[in-house]
Amino acid sequence: MNFDSADAITISTAVREGKVSAVEVTKAALARIATRNHLFNCFTTITAETALTDAALIDREIAQGNHPGVLAGVPFAVKNLFDIAGFTTLAGSKINAENPEASQDATAVVKLKQAGAVLLGALNMDEYAYGFVTENSHYGATHNPHDLQRVAGGSSGGSAAAVAAGLVPLTLGSDTNGSIRVPAALCGVFGFKPTYGRLSRAGVALFSSSFDHIGSFARSVQDIATVFDVLQGEDDRDPICTKRPPELCLPQLKQDISDIRIAIAADYFTKGAEPAALAAVQKVADAIDVTEYVIIPEAHRARAAAFVITASEGANLHLDKLRLRPEDFDPATRDRFLAGALIPSSWYIQAQRFRRWYRDRVREVFQNVDVILAPTTPISAPLIGQQTMILDGEEILVRPHLGLFTQPLSFIGLPVLSVPIQRPNALPLGVQLIAAPYNEALILRVAAALEAKGVVSSPVILNALNSDAV
Repeated sequence: MNFDSADAITISTAVREGKVSAVEVTKAALARIATRNHLFNCFTTITAETALTDAALIDREIAQGNHPGVLAGVPFAVKNLFDIAGFTTLAGSKINAENPEASQDATAVVKLKQAGAVLLGALNMDEYAYGFVTENSHYGATHNPHDLQRVAGGSSGGSAAAVAAGLVPLTLGSDTNGSIRVPAALCGVFGFKPTYGRLSRAGVALFSSSFDHIGSFARSVQDIATVFDVLQGEDDRDPICTKRPPELCLPQLKQDISDIRIAIAADYFTKGAEPAALAAVQKVADAIDVTEYVIIPEAHRARAAAFVITASEGANLHLDKLRLRPEDFDPATRDRFLAGALIPSSWYIQAQRFRRWYRDRVREVFQNVDVILAPTTPISAPLIGQQTMILDGEEILVRPHLGLFTQPLSFIGLPVLSVPIQRPNALPLGVQLIAAPYNEALILRVAAALEAKGVVSSPVILNALNSDAV
């Protein structure tokens, strides 16, 4: 078996059928990390000892005739804001390195382990999840496997790059304003942000509580669906987690999509982007015969309100440390938190009022459409350290504008999957598949149809391995 390119379900099937042992799979993944991670700077923590112990337990279960779980022997890693028992949760910060070790795993980690997956470590990110580039002043930048001179996106950059580079087939990340979807698009992998509150955030360091989601990265739709199915379910440890019964999506992937009403997001989502980003959306639309357009009203105001709320909530969460230890923050994070601390409370209240109005208007849009297509990012991956870019003849800042098309959607907690569009001799781009709350199954059915047609795909990128760029 080619461990570099196999997806999670392929690995799990082989392990359960005795074609390969979980220990062999784990050792191979650890070897890949040992020889390649220096190129990409994905991992901040490697849990080799516990991983091998867990893998051996899975092999023992199989030998005894027991079912070890749907993800048996599958290596995975998590953004370094998920608690891992026995390790300090860094959340990309220098300050958090002084915290005690976590006493228990985050709920999502527990559930993946119960399904047989093997945790290999924690992954690099923007400090406190505040960023779109994973250029961390404490732990270094994560490099895009498609071009080591370029960013992997953020704030879950390590999670996306680790999958794209073939280090592990599955990772977890978090998404506040686009922190799963942006790196997924720039690294050419699938990145899924379910409905707000659909998955438990217990044991996850938060950035902006009213926005934060957790989700997954993978190289196939069936892997994304499998992980989502495993992670669903209420959790008393997270008061935001819904008590809505799980809806298994994996069994629905092969259903016909002709009954799903699909449209292209017009107006706001067609401006301020490179032509290639819009062409990627059109490529998806053409493949499934989509010709209708819809307007999500006031999306530009939704993005502005999202900036206000996340900056305010994030600053409030770290206010004591900002007062006592400002020099120990990543400068880019510190400056934005300080700005957030100065936002008048009246602005925050007005942004929340607008949020309710906007939610109701988008709900009306979904009365006439089931899934909406939109670009994930306005551009492909920029260079590491790049500060500005030219779009529509105007010079604008790179970092905030990478979330141009993602922020208006997480603003009201919509489920979104970024699907990867591979382009010959060019960097990948992503297209967002968007649905009304709790309609994850519709999104995944459309994605599966696109994958079957060969329109979206996520091959492992190995050409960077011979590069001397890093």
